[in-house]
Amino acid sequence: MPTDTSPARHQAAHASPSAQSSVLARRFSAVRQQTEALIQPLSPEDCQLQSMPDASPAKWHLAHLTWFFETFILERFEPGFTPFDPGFRVLFNSYYNGVGDKYPRPKRGLISRPSLDEVLAYRAQVNQRMLAVITTVEAGADSAQQRELTDLVTLGLHHEQQHQELLLTDIKHALSFNPARPAYASRWPLAGIHPQPVDWLRHEAGLVEHGFDTARDGEFAFDNETPRHKVYVAAFELASRPVTNGEIMAFIADKAYQRPELWLSMGWDWVTENKVSLPFYWQGEEGRYQHFTLQGLIDVDPNTPACHLSYFEADAFARWAGARLPTEFEWELAARNVPAGPVPQGNFVETSAFHPLPLQEGSRGLPAQMFGDVWEWTQSNYNPYPGYKPWEGLVGEYNGKFMCNQFVLRGGSCATPQSHIRASYRNFFPPDARWQFSGLRLARDL
Repeated sequence: MPTDTSPARHQAAHASPSAQSSVLARRFSAVRQQTEALIQPLSPEDCQLQSMPDASPAKWHLAHLTWFFETFILERFEPGFTPFDPGFRVLFNSYYNGVGDKYPRPKRGLISRPSLDEVLAYRAQVNQRMLAVITTVEAGADSAQQRELTDLVTLGLHHEQQHQELLLTDIKHALSFNPARPAYASRWPLAGIHPQPVDWLRHEAGLVEHGFDTARDGEFAFDNETPRHKVYVAAFELASRPVTNGEIMAFIADKAYQRPELWLSMGWDWVTENKVSLPFYWQGEEGRYQHFTLQGLIDVDPNTPACHLSYFEADAFARWAGARLPTEFEWELAARNVPAGPVPQGNFVETSAFHPLPLQEGSRGLPAQMFGDVWEWTQSNYNPYPGYKPWEGLVGEYNGKFMCNQFVLRGGSCATPQSHIRASYRNFFPPDARWQFSGLRLARDL
């Protein structure tokens, strides 16, 4: 492995673009630096942990994100391309069958070598090479090649932001197994907040445009957000805020985890087989609940949006509450009513709370916390939109092949970068997934 760069622990050499550098180069450097900032509270041992097959070590995230730029951009655009280490092509390939072999996902925690320092050196070298390629292509390539580079780099940066959130949720899961309950971050002061009532916001029936809209969503979207198409939405009401921990406590107190009539058949099997009686990371008894957070073990705040719920739990709670989960079409229609400009009342990774925060004021006729705090389960299967076509080339494997046995979540979370989210964004997970910051908002028929 190359050893010409020897960074101190958790420090990578950044090729900072000059004031004359392009917007793309500056954005590239900013996103890459943010990923490394997220590992500052972690030790090399922390970065090696893999606590379940669905999670990955922080070190693997750092390397895979660099692999993405090396494989899909440097191989394509860098004259005389030479890989940093040929073995990394297999070690840090996630699921791209078109690229070649992959190291088994459940065993990523066994990759003790390369070390964390070597992975950071890999990042530093690829950063420098990427900035050189961006500068060269923008200065001398034809417009088609410039467009291709910009599209791939932009995709890579949004991919990196996805993994920034995964890095946080994965390390939270790993640290939760430590009996010392170690904190990733300094404890966030959750101020006392008066509970906010639920208002039901009415939406009339009609045929609506659905999907990515450049005018309102920005210049980038993943392929699964397209094409824009018409959808008929029946009249419905949507809750003004997400479901809170206090409401989940009432669900628990009513013995809802022991009532099969509230659960889907697969959900009830999941509850009984896994002996589920509380939301993920919760412990204690009625009235005295605590949960593990990235600030350590803290008391459950009743007014904070509930999170780390599976689709099964979200669906059962909605049935218990005499409501249902919204469709993703209903959710997006309501989200379009949120005023333009800075997203109101949203708590993203930039606040460094790393936990949902309670709503501080009423809805005033608008849906609150639609963006940030918790991903919101919808009842919609993760299916392609009419006329969907995956991207061309190897990156075509990015989304389409996962359109099976998954449900759509919307809105982002407290671990999502704010610049990454938009009303058309479709996240997706299987119905038993709970390690993400996933919650819910209720809907009702009219």
